Amino acid sequence: MQDWLSDHPLVSYILILASVIYIFNKVFRPQQRLPLLKEVLVYLMMAIGSTVLLVFQIDKLPIIQCMAVAVAMMLMLRIRQFNDRRTAKREQRQSDAGQS
Repeated sequence: MQDWLSDHPLVSYILILASVIYIFNKVFRPQQRLPLLKEVLVYLMMAIGSTVLLVFQIDKLPIIQCMAVAVAMMLMLRIRQFNDRRTAKREQRQSDAGQS
């Protein structure tokens, strides 16, 4: 797979950029919206950084695989948070029903 990704740099770049944007939006995004110019600057810097990561990917470093692991771990965290919230709501309803 590493060889195939090295042979297809456009696909590799799109995967890297998509992963970087997803990770930024889920982990590092500030709570309030940035002004438009700063937003454009942030995404431009991510595109430039993704180009650097593409060079590392082409040089046979497992950048895409590492980002896939990071995204998978973030998805597992989201699933766990969803499950914890659902369990807390269920327990709250049961305790409210028991008090009535």
